[in-house]
Amino acid sequence: MKSLFFHVDLDAFFAAVEVIDHPEYAGKPLIIGHKGPRSVVSTCSYEARAFGVHSAMPMSVALRLCPQAICVPGNMRRYSEMSRRVMAIIADIAPSWIQASIDEAYLDMSGTEKLYGSPSVAARMLKARVKDETGLTISVGVGSSRFIAKLASDYRKPDGLTIVPENLEVDFVDAVGLGKLWGVGRATLDRLEKYNIRTTQDLRSYSLGRLCDLFGQASGSYLYKVCRGEDPGIYSGESKSHSISAERTFFPDLIEKEAIDLYLLELSQEVCFRALDEHFVARTVGVKIRYGDFSTTSIQTTPQDGIYNSSEVYDYARKLFWQRYRGGGVRLLGVGLYQMYEGDEIDQGELFKDDEIRKRRLERLILDMGKSGLSLRRASTLVKDGYDSEK
Repeated sequence: MKSLFFHVDLDAFFAAVEVIDHPEYAGKPLIIGHKGPRSVVSTCSYEARAFGVHSAMPMSVALRLCPQAICVPGNMRRYSEMSRRVMAIIADIAPSWIQASIDEAYLDMSGTEKLYGSPSVAARMLKARVKDETGLTISVGVGSSRFIAKLASDYRKPDGLTIVPENLEVDFVDAVGLGKLWGVGRATLDRLEKYNIRTTQDLRSYSLGRLCDLFGQASGSYLYKVCRGEDPGIYSGESKSHSISAERTFFPDLIEKEAIDLYLLELSQEVCFRALDEHFVARTVGVKIRYGDFSTTSIQTTPQDGIYNSSEVYDYARKLFWQRYRGGGVRLLGVGLYQMYEGDEIDQGELFKDDEIRKRRLERLILDMGKSGLSLRRASTLVKDGYDSEK
């Protein structure tokens, strides 16, 4: 059976949800993030991107580039709610799938042709259902591996559909080009330029050993594979019944402390709301860091008691990150919950956790109210200007 993967990416997701809730924002440059001197851009609409605004940019820079932009602080509970609706549609269609983050998923559609017809028919059905049932648009990439599917979903955004036929992966990589190859950022391009490597064809002329000698084992192996359309093995995940995790990949790499803390907060809120929705409590919090040279490290902690709410997840994740961080640019950042237990409390007899359990019950109330169409937002879940970002 031939392998067939879809990558689903929600287009400008946070901004798109805000437009659904506030139609007056439609067609206007919209920035998600707190408006303040130490704040950074979480994400933005395509109208704002046209001015050069991008994720992780200091808000002061973004507003200089686009002074007419509308800034909203963001509402992770609402985004998580809309994400769950999309993932429920995916779960109804795909026999096997992995949610990589709040706005993207990998679907293993191998062997589904008899059920849905061609990959084009299945992908268009998925796009139509998401649009009809949520009002959101998705871009879908289809390929023989998760890597190719991921690359394809970004090829014709927004609202795109790109199918890469089997055995044409190298041609597609060449069409994308080295400058837009997923995982190859500005710093990597500058290093490649020193060796007169300007195209994917140039890169393929180098042996694996030579690339590892020049760029190190992790980077050399990655470059060798991706220029050949091979999955470098960076996409993996466990069934959400065993763990809940979320990741963000950044181009350019994250360097600023404020931006790192912002994304740790968003990821912590995301995994916590997913755990709440599935009625799980975690014993362990973990953080994953991938650097600009593609080397990856992770660290976990298992507190004596369970982890009940997003504030706790964020506190642990932040401590773990700054404990393990070696300095330099961060290409990928992930937060995960592990050792999951069903229920809303692990041990009724736990001492000194009453406040944390009450916070969890409040977050549960916020989640349930959101499902019923009511809007309520905890002040503590908003990104605030001036939060401490020291180690």
